[in-house]
Amino acid sequence: MKDYLYITLREKPELKIPAAEWFSSKWGVPQEAYLECMDSYLDGENDYGWYLCLDGEKIIGGMGVIENDFHDRKDLAPNVCAVYTEPDYRCQGIAGKLLNLTVEDMRSNGVSPVYLVTDHTGFYERYGWEFYCMAQGDGEEEPTRVYIHK
Repeated sequence: MKDYLYITLREKPELKIPAAEWFSSKWGVPQEAYLECMDSYLDGENDYGWYLCLDGEKIIGGMGVIENDFHDRKDLAPNVCAVYTEPDYRCQGIAGKLLNLTVEDMRSNGVSPVYLVTDHTGFYERYGWEFYCMAQGDGEEEPTRVYIHK
């Protein structure tokens, strides 16, 4: 199995713009929204990090932490968001390693628990996440699942 590099954006701040472009291309959220969150993280305004997996110079996986991932349960914060692994790199444990890195980094900064919203069942449980409740996503017809990692 190939060795990939797992980093926080603070370790390689020069990746901010490529990372914002990458996340934007995956989720259809404006690049500026990612840059705003990344800037507040890099400027030390909060410890809601951004995490990347690199294959050489190529971003192949990533996720971030934001206050609220577009749902009505504002009390459930912060939220892991934008979890994505490139299709050709899936089923290698990349997302799991990024999730563990994210949870440990948040915990080391005194932030616990963390939450995430997803339609997946069975995936996040493998990495210590537990189903917590349902929440209404902004503009969504059906409620979505909220998970917690303590």
